[in-house]
Amino acid sequence: MEFHTDITIILHSPFTGNMEDWDNATTVTEFVLVGFSRQPHIRAALFVLFLVMYAITVAGNGLIVLLIAMDSHLHTPMYFFLSNLSFIDVCYVTNSVPQMLAHGFKDKPVIPLGRCFAQMSIGLFLGVAECLLLAVMAYDRFVAICSPLHYSLIMSQKVCIILAVSLWLSSFLLTIVPFFSMQARLCGRNVVNHFTCEVQAVLKLACSDTHANGLSMMITSVFTLLFPFAFILLTYGRIGLAVLRIRSAEGRGKAFSTCGSHLAVVGIFYGTALAGYLKPQAKTFTDREKIVAVFYGVVTPMLNPLIYSLRNRDVKGALSRLIGSKVEK
Repeated sequence: MEFHTDITIILHSPFTGNMEDWDNATTVTEFVLVGFSRQPHIRAALFVLFLVMYAITVAGNGLIVLLIAMDSHLHTPMYFFLSNLSFIDVCYVTNSVPQMLAHGFKDKPVIPLGRCFAQMSIGLFLGVAECLLLAVMAYDRFVAICSPLHYSLIMSQKVCIILAVSLWLSSFLLTIVPFFSMQARLCGRNVVNHFTCEVQAVLKLACSDTHANGLSMMITSVFTLLFPFAFILLTYGRIGLAVLRIRSAEGRGKAFSTCGSHLAVVGIFYGTALAGYLKPQAKTFTDREKIVAVFYGVVTPMLNPLIYSLRNRDVKGALSRLIGSKVEK
């Protein structure tokens, strides 16, 4: 896969000569991903674990997209955004996990430079899209609970489409554009202590000053992580007050059930993402950071359909109708 960028990244073998002699150095065209290679005694277990998690993620989220597309009862704003979330999750794990599995039993797993850049940019784009989408979904729940009589007017089909297009476009502008403007020089070191090409892990190999890149990532993280997370907390604070004013115990239970599932997803995703990005960056990428990355990159997409959709009564009804129609045929 050819992938051309304007990122100024120069890779050379270790070299101590003058700058003008660099052109004669051997250019490195691939990265070595540590992945499982440092834990040979548990490679098989990790391979099976990631394979099962990937299968559950694709099957669960794929089923959600299918049900929402085929069942007219689910053609509502909430399920429209749910289908976007499931689509993002399938793309996110497919961007990295198949490669992790392919490298599972290799002592020296490598990835070409162009594919590494593609994986980094796509991962950033989808991660930011999910952050913004979770904030939009919180707003949808806020309107549904706090302004139920005006819900269909406020969250019309046109508004939902505008919100969806806006979050995808904003994700592109907040990730791909800054990514292409990054500058770093990598001089010889090409061993990435990660399962995949992750921006923070790759930038730790740079021999040039990456302070500006780190500052740019921090600023971007404020807009893509901190602000949406704060918006979600504020929104759910107002939702909580509105729910407490509902006189019907059944109504309160239904509202808490819907919002509780969303908050569980938000807590897992934002908690691990904030821990990974909004903190001072060390010079090396640790195994602990790899575990955190696995949580927001693999575990959360797997849990989304389980705790947010498949146990929902409407989704169960749609699944029953789909199975029933297939049986009748």
